[in-house]
Amino acid sequence: MYGHSEALHNPKVAGKYELLLGIKTLDYEIKELTRFSKSCCECYSLLKERIDKLCRFMTDEDNENLWLLYGFHDDVRAHAQRLRESSAQAVCDMEKYHSLCLCDEGRTIFEYLSTLSDSVKEEFVRCRIDETSNVLFIGSGAFPLSALTIAKETGASVLGLDIDTEAVRLSNKIAEASGLRENVRFSGVRIREIDSIREVTHVIIASLVPQKKELLDELKSIVDPNAKIIVRYGNGLKSVFNYPMEGVPDDAWIPRELPSCGKLYDAVLFSQK
Repeated sequence: MYGHSEALHNPKVAGKYELLLGIKTLDYEIKELTRFSKSCCECYSLLKERIDKLCRFMTDEDNENLWLLYGFHDDVRAHAQRLRESSAQAVCDMEKYHSLCLCDEGRTIFEYLSTLSDSVKEEFVRCRIDETSNVLFIGSGAFPLSALTIAKETGASVLGLDIDTEAVRLSNKIAEASGLRENVRFSGVRIREIDSIREVTHVIIASLVPQKKELLDELKSIVDPNAKIIVRYGNGLKSVFNYPMEGVPDDAWIPRELPSCGKLYDAVLFSQK
């Protein structure tokens, strides 16, 4: 029975199942540890280990090569999407846990800001964010290191948006604890409800925000034409952790790729023509 398919004797095909096994194993472990963490806070350290393992998995050169060969297969794409949803939920839960711990312990946020890599800080420099900038961060999360780092390092005014009301509440507590409350605040309002939207100089769309093209379409008509839009995303194997940049924005935008930020996600800077 095994001789009926040449594929079964092709060692290269095994690479697809090696890739699938890695994706499915990570998905299972992350889902289970996310569930366990609801009852046992100590499991968050195990969950962080699996997220770190996922980051190593998606930046591994051998895995990237396997994705180039098999990433277009329907079953591989389907399981990659499931892993992305699982990891996004895990990161959301972990951010809330870290924010609660930080607030409960009354510790300073500044020691955590140093964990943001220099390559991410370089993103802010290349986009010319400074103390005169008004930054809108879409998808800031419950432990908003990027938004707080922008405020601390540049002196810019930052408004972080998130659809999760608990994330917004925790982020504002972290901003208060950090001493950055004058520069940064967080809200759950819709973009069109922002009174000062025309004063925004820079918009950052987080990599875990799914509707990137739709947001670009919406922003085009409401922000100042000179505003810069930075979109973080992950295509290819990076899509197991980040939402990809799907669909090409219309020709009203001028795109410029930014250096890969720690290899965990990519970023592109959009300017209106």
